[in-house]
Amino acid sequence: MISNTSKYAIRALIFLELYSTYDKKEGIKNIASRLELPSPFLGKILQELVKHRLLGSSKGPNGGFYLKRPAIDITVMEVIEMMEGKELFNNCIIRTTTCDHDRPCSIHHKLAPIREEMKALFSTETIADLVSEFREGKERIRI
Repeated sequence: MISNTSKYAIRALIFLELYSTYDKKEGIKNIASRLELPSPFLGKILQELVKHRLLGSSKGPNGGFYLKRPAIDITVMEVIEMMEGKELFNNCIIRTTTCDHDRPCSIHHKLAPIREEMKALFSTETIADLVSEFREGKERIRI
């Protein structure tokens, strides 16, 4: 449902919350290596997050990336909207135009409640919530 761009952005934010601070920044090569992501693609994603002021960055020997805002203040929905735009959950999966309750496509009424649940979940779930799963040892999947 969401693109790899959004997934990689969320994974990078989780990683930076776990392993970086303002005083201990993480370089792109290390992040890409640890997350097993292509460095050029990740670089574009991280720069987009810097542009939106979720991340800070600095150049030089001790440079790298760090969270600029507290993880508790960054919702998953905010990240998805930054990466994909606000229309993601309104786009029709069948038509090239939007559909709605007045002009529904053949799957609209079945999909609409699921979309609303996903929007509600992504709007309340924060990066800090996702990180807590790792810190508590509940998360077994590699980020």
